[in-house]
Amino acid sequence: MEDFRVDIVLGEGLNARTISMPLKRFTLIGATTRSGMLSGPLRDRFRMHEHLEFYSVEDLAKIIEVNARKLKTQLDADAALELAKRSRGTPRIANSRLYWVRSYSASESDGRITMKIAHDALNLAEVDPQGLDKQDRRYLETLIGVFEGGPAGVEALAATMNVPADTLADEVEPFLLREQYILRTGRGRMATPRSYQHLGKEPKSNPDDKTLFDQGEQ
Repeated sequence: MEDFRVDIVLGEGLNARTISMPLKRFTLIGATTRSGMLSGPLRDRFRMHEHLEFYSVEDLAKIIEVNARKLKTQLDADAALELAKRSRGTPRIANSRLYWVRSYSASESDGRITMKIAHDALNLAEVDPQGLDKQDRRYLETLIGVFEGGPAGVEALAATMNVPADTLADEVEPFLLREQYILRTGRGRMATPRSYQHLGKEPKSNPDDKTLFDQGEQ
């Protein structure tokens, strides 16, 4: 990166030789969601570091409207907002939701995406108004129903759900953590009051939370 060249190793062992190929001056741009997995020296060679936040609902709605025009699909403004709200702040998920609703509209209606069509299509896909899908809700139901809200290890959750642990850690938990449905503590995953509220359940009282006065009255 610093010398604008690529070193290619040919052969193995004592017969190995290196060919250095000079390159024209270039600008290298890297994008990753796992910057911690890069080595420190490599990461430090990038002179500018920027952290991109998730898209707002309004920005996602604009992206959805632009892509709907590219697909030659009529899309109501309120339907675009509804799709954006259920897209987790991520354009690729918003595009996936748009394709699904477009296919549903073509099958069940005249091809125009209205608010009702968007609602019906997303409900059929089991995506709720907060953007949680079936897997997310199953995770919360397992954490609350089986492990009483935690703490519970991801391996235990994965075994109970019959899902690989890395699938939960990489696909399910990031959104639940960002939206404060769960907490990741040193003892394991714990459900927050928001997750109980979302599932319509009451948090169970913890006997360890009683004060000395409560214990004295017993």
